[in-house]
Amino acid sequence: MRLTSTNDITKNYRHIFLAPHLDDVVYSCGGTIGVQVSSGLHPLIITPFAGGPSTTQKLSPLALQVIRDWGAGDAEGAIRVMEERQKEDAQALDYLQADYLWLDHPEAIYRGNPGYYTNKEQLMGGEVHPSDRSLDNELGNLLVELHDRLPDTSWYAPLGIGRHVDHQIICSAVDRLVQRGAKVYFYEDFPYVQREPGALEARLQELGGEFEYTLVEISEMLPLKVEAASMYRSQITSNFGSQEAMHKAMDSYAKSIRPVETIRLERYWVAR
Repeated sequence: MRLTSTNDITKNYRHIFLAPHLDDVVYSCGGTIGVQVSSGLHPLIITPFAGGPSTTQKLSPLALQVIRDWGAGDAEGAIRVMEERQKEDAQALDYLQADYLWLDHPEAIYRGNPGYYTNKEQLMGGEVHPSDRSLDNELGNLLVELHDRLPDTSWYAPLGIGRHVDHQIICSAVDRLVQRGAKVYFYEDFPYVQREPGALEARLQELGGEFEYTLVEISEMLPLKVEAASMYRSQITSNFGSQEAMHKAMDSYAKSIRPVETIRLERYWVAR
């Protein structure tokens, strides 16, 4: 079920997942969501960067480069792509029986005039642009307000592995919850965590502090997760190359966390 406002978020939501983009939580936490739903819980997914460009916006060279992979060539095409991605997200989350709320912040490639991020190296692995600090603060304040209303809720947020700037912003905003003693579980950004050996350890070291991990067995839920992930049809080629490659990647990573033939896991990190 789609929520239309943060005012719709009630104390019934004891588990809230933060997805920078419209596929991140299913890719990283789809098995955990399946486990929660099977236990009678009602997880909620909030996606802050679910907005596209304005119809009159002149897209940056980086935005044009990215959206060409999605079959678009201008702002109107990018808006159509975002609408399609929202349909995919709704289908996947309805399939998992999770509720969801889309916020209308545009993703990084559409922010700024001229664009804040001019190449893929800045987008993936660069520093967050100074003008995006207000966005970090706005999201942080929103999360604090929600925590005050929902003090017993557990939160799930990206570690920022791969250092996509949007993932970094969500990770930073969620630190306000950590500082207030909220239960925050940081998930391993998939597929970024699998692409570069040592990326997980490097990100934990970059964040500083001490973390301990907790595991969720998803062995029975992995087929459900893979099926939901397959519903993000517009993203399969750019993220994985093919649907078969995506299935293999998800299975191999879930197995690699604890290499036992019959066990598949998702791992979360908690700041001590």
